[in-house]
Amino acid sequence: MGISEDLKQRTFISETSKSVVNIIFTGNWMMQKMHELLKPFGLTPQQYNVLRILRGQQNNPMTVLAITERMLDKTSNASRLVDKLLEKKFVLRKECPHDRRAVDIIILPAGLTILGEIDQVQKAWEMNFQSINPDKMSQLNDLLDEFRSVFTNN
Repeated sequence: MGISEDLKQRTFISETSKSVVNIIFTGNWMMQKMHELLKPFGLTPQQYNVLRILRGQQNNPMTVLAITERMLDKTSNASRLVDKLLEKKFVLRKECPHDRRAVDIIILPAGLTILGEIDQVQKAWEMNFQSINPDKMSQLNDLLDEFRSVFTNN
């Protein structure tokens, strides 16, 4: 019996308890799938997130602090991630002209190229979810937003 079938079989204190466990399980499952998708590219999900953030800047530099604020995984060490991306020659670090204590990070063409390659693989991977009605996907997004809002409103 797989873990997802096990979740269906278990008795929970409440539907809320079951939802919490299910969200944790699904989040971990999705992260494992992302690791598998990115492994051939030599990137971690956190490094991929940094590259996507930088691509969204459309060649405008960002400080490490600004990258950290936008990251999905707030526990990641953005400085270390940037160092790894520097080693791979996907980003460039330069002194910020307005603040000598800060450094600007900009994505390089090699970083954009690898993101383009990953985009193609990710599009193919997302086809697995085509059988789920788009209205249900929208409802899922709304429910997850509502679920998180409980903590942001307290």
